Amino acid sequence: MRRAAIERLLPAAYQRAAGPGSVLGALLDVMEALHAPDEAVLADVDALFAPYRTRDGFVAYLTRWVAMDHVVAAPRADAPLPLPVGRLRDLVAHGALLARWRGTPYGMRTALELATGVSGFLLEEPAERPFHVVVRVPPAAADQLAVITRIVEAEKPAAVTAEIVTAVPSPPSVPSPEEPS
Repeated sequence: MRRAAIERLLPAAYQRAAGPGSVLGALLDVMEALHAPDEAVLADVDALFAPYRTRDGFVAYLTRWVAMDHVVAAPRADAPLPLPVGRLRDLVAHGALLARWRGTPYGMRTALELATGVSGFLLEEPAERPFHVVVRVPPAAADQLAVITRIVEAEKPAAVTAEIVTAVPSPPSVPSPEEPS
């Protein structure tokens, strides 16, 4: 807030006493200087909460706001994040969509794909085993099983059991000697 704006808020007697070189004038100058940093933050406050504009250290905090705190849950406060910051930003940006579809195969698949950066998760509900889901993890995401397990446990309905299976990569097809190259 500028000094002139602060001065306008004062009673008329104080306004007259706030001339240049007065004690009240100096206090108003100090007030203006003290307000400047806070006003700079407030002028760009939307950047604090925009997932792709906020500082890296705040993204993990925002994941808690969109109920994805199970993804960043760490045993120690100084533990590194389990995902790159870019993937956490994606999860925060899609937080409303994920909340809307929580407990559904679509919601679980979307959360897994956003968190791992890999598509191709398959969710199967075997007919011989009601209230059970088999999550088939693509080979490209096999190294992220800890995060995948946390997401599956949090995203599945409470009455459903889950099994996580890593898909085996299919071997590349080698042409037989009879086939032309």
